[in-house]
Amino acid sequence: MGWIKGGGREAKDAEFLELVSSRTSHLYRSACLLTSGDTHYAEDLVQEALSRMYVLWRRSAFTGGRGRIDNPAAYTHTVMVRVFLSQQRRRSSGERPTGDLPEPQGREDADSALRLTLIEALGRLPAKDRAVLVLRYWEDRSVEETAETMRASSGAVRTRTTRALARLRTLLGDELAELAAR
Repeated sequence: MGWIKGGGREAKDAEFLELVSSRTSHLYRSACLLTSGDTHYAEDLVQEALSRMYVLWRRSAFTGGRGRIDNPAAYTHTVMVRVFLSQQRRRSSGERPTGDLPEPQGREDADSALRLTLIEALGRLPAKDRAVLVLRYWEDRSVEETAETMRASSGAVRTRTTRALARLRTLLGDELAELAAR
């Protein structure tokens, strides 16, 4: 491989470490939402995305030339979402954890209950519906950015968003209104 002279490998590694240290917590939070609160699976998603980015990072074409990526942080997030969707397609068993969360100890925080309810409802949505809602509303991405990430048309993203929100409202029912009123 043709490395840049004068410590190019070390400079690339330092740049990658800077990306990792600045974006890992953000990636992890998004991964937790994608995986419906499964923290172990979320950690695996982040690790997979970062390992794929490291392979790209080491290529000299990544930092310059035609194949240059202008926003590595956004690209890393896109890689993570695509890994998630790909893994969801490959899962044949459709396994889901069935254990209930333990009852909260002491005073229940309404905000925590609302978050848990939303995460549980997101977990009952299909993977693509979950991904489109996380990208559009958690990540605050545009329809076009979401479409590019999910490799779909803008119209398909709009349709999926509308249907996913309707499913989420159906799943939440009166529960959301009760929690939000607290």
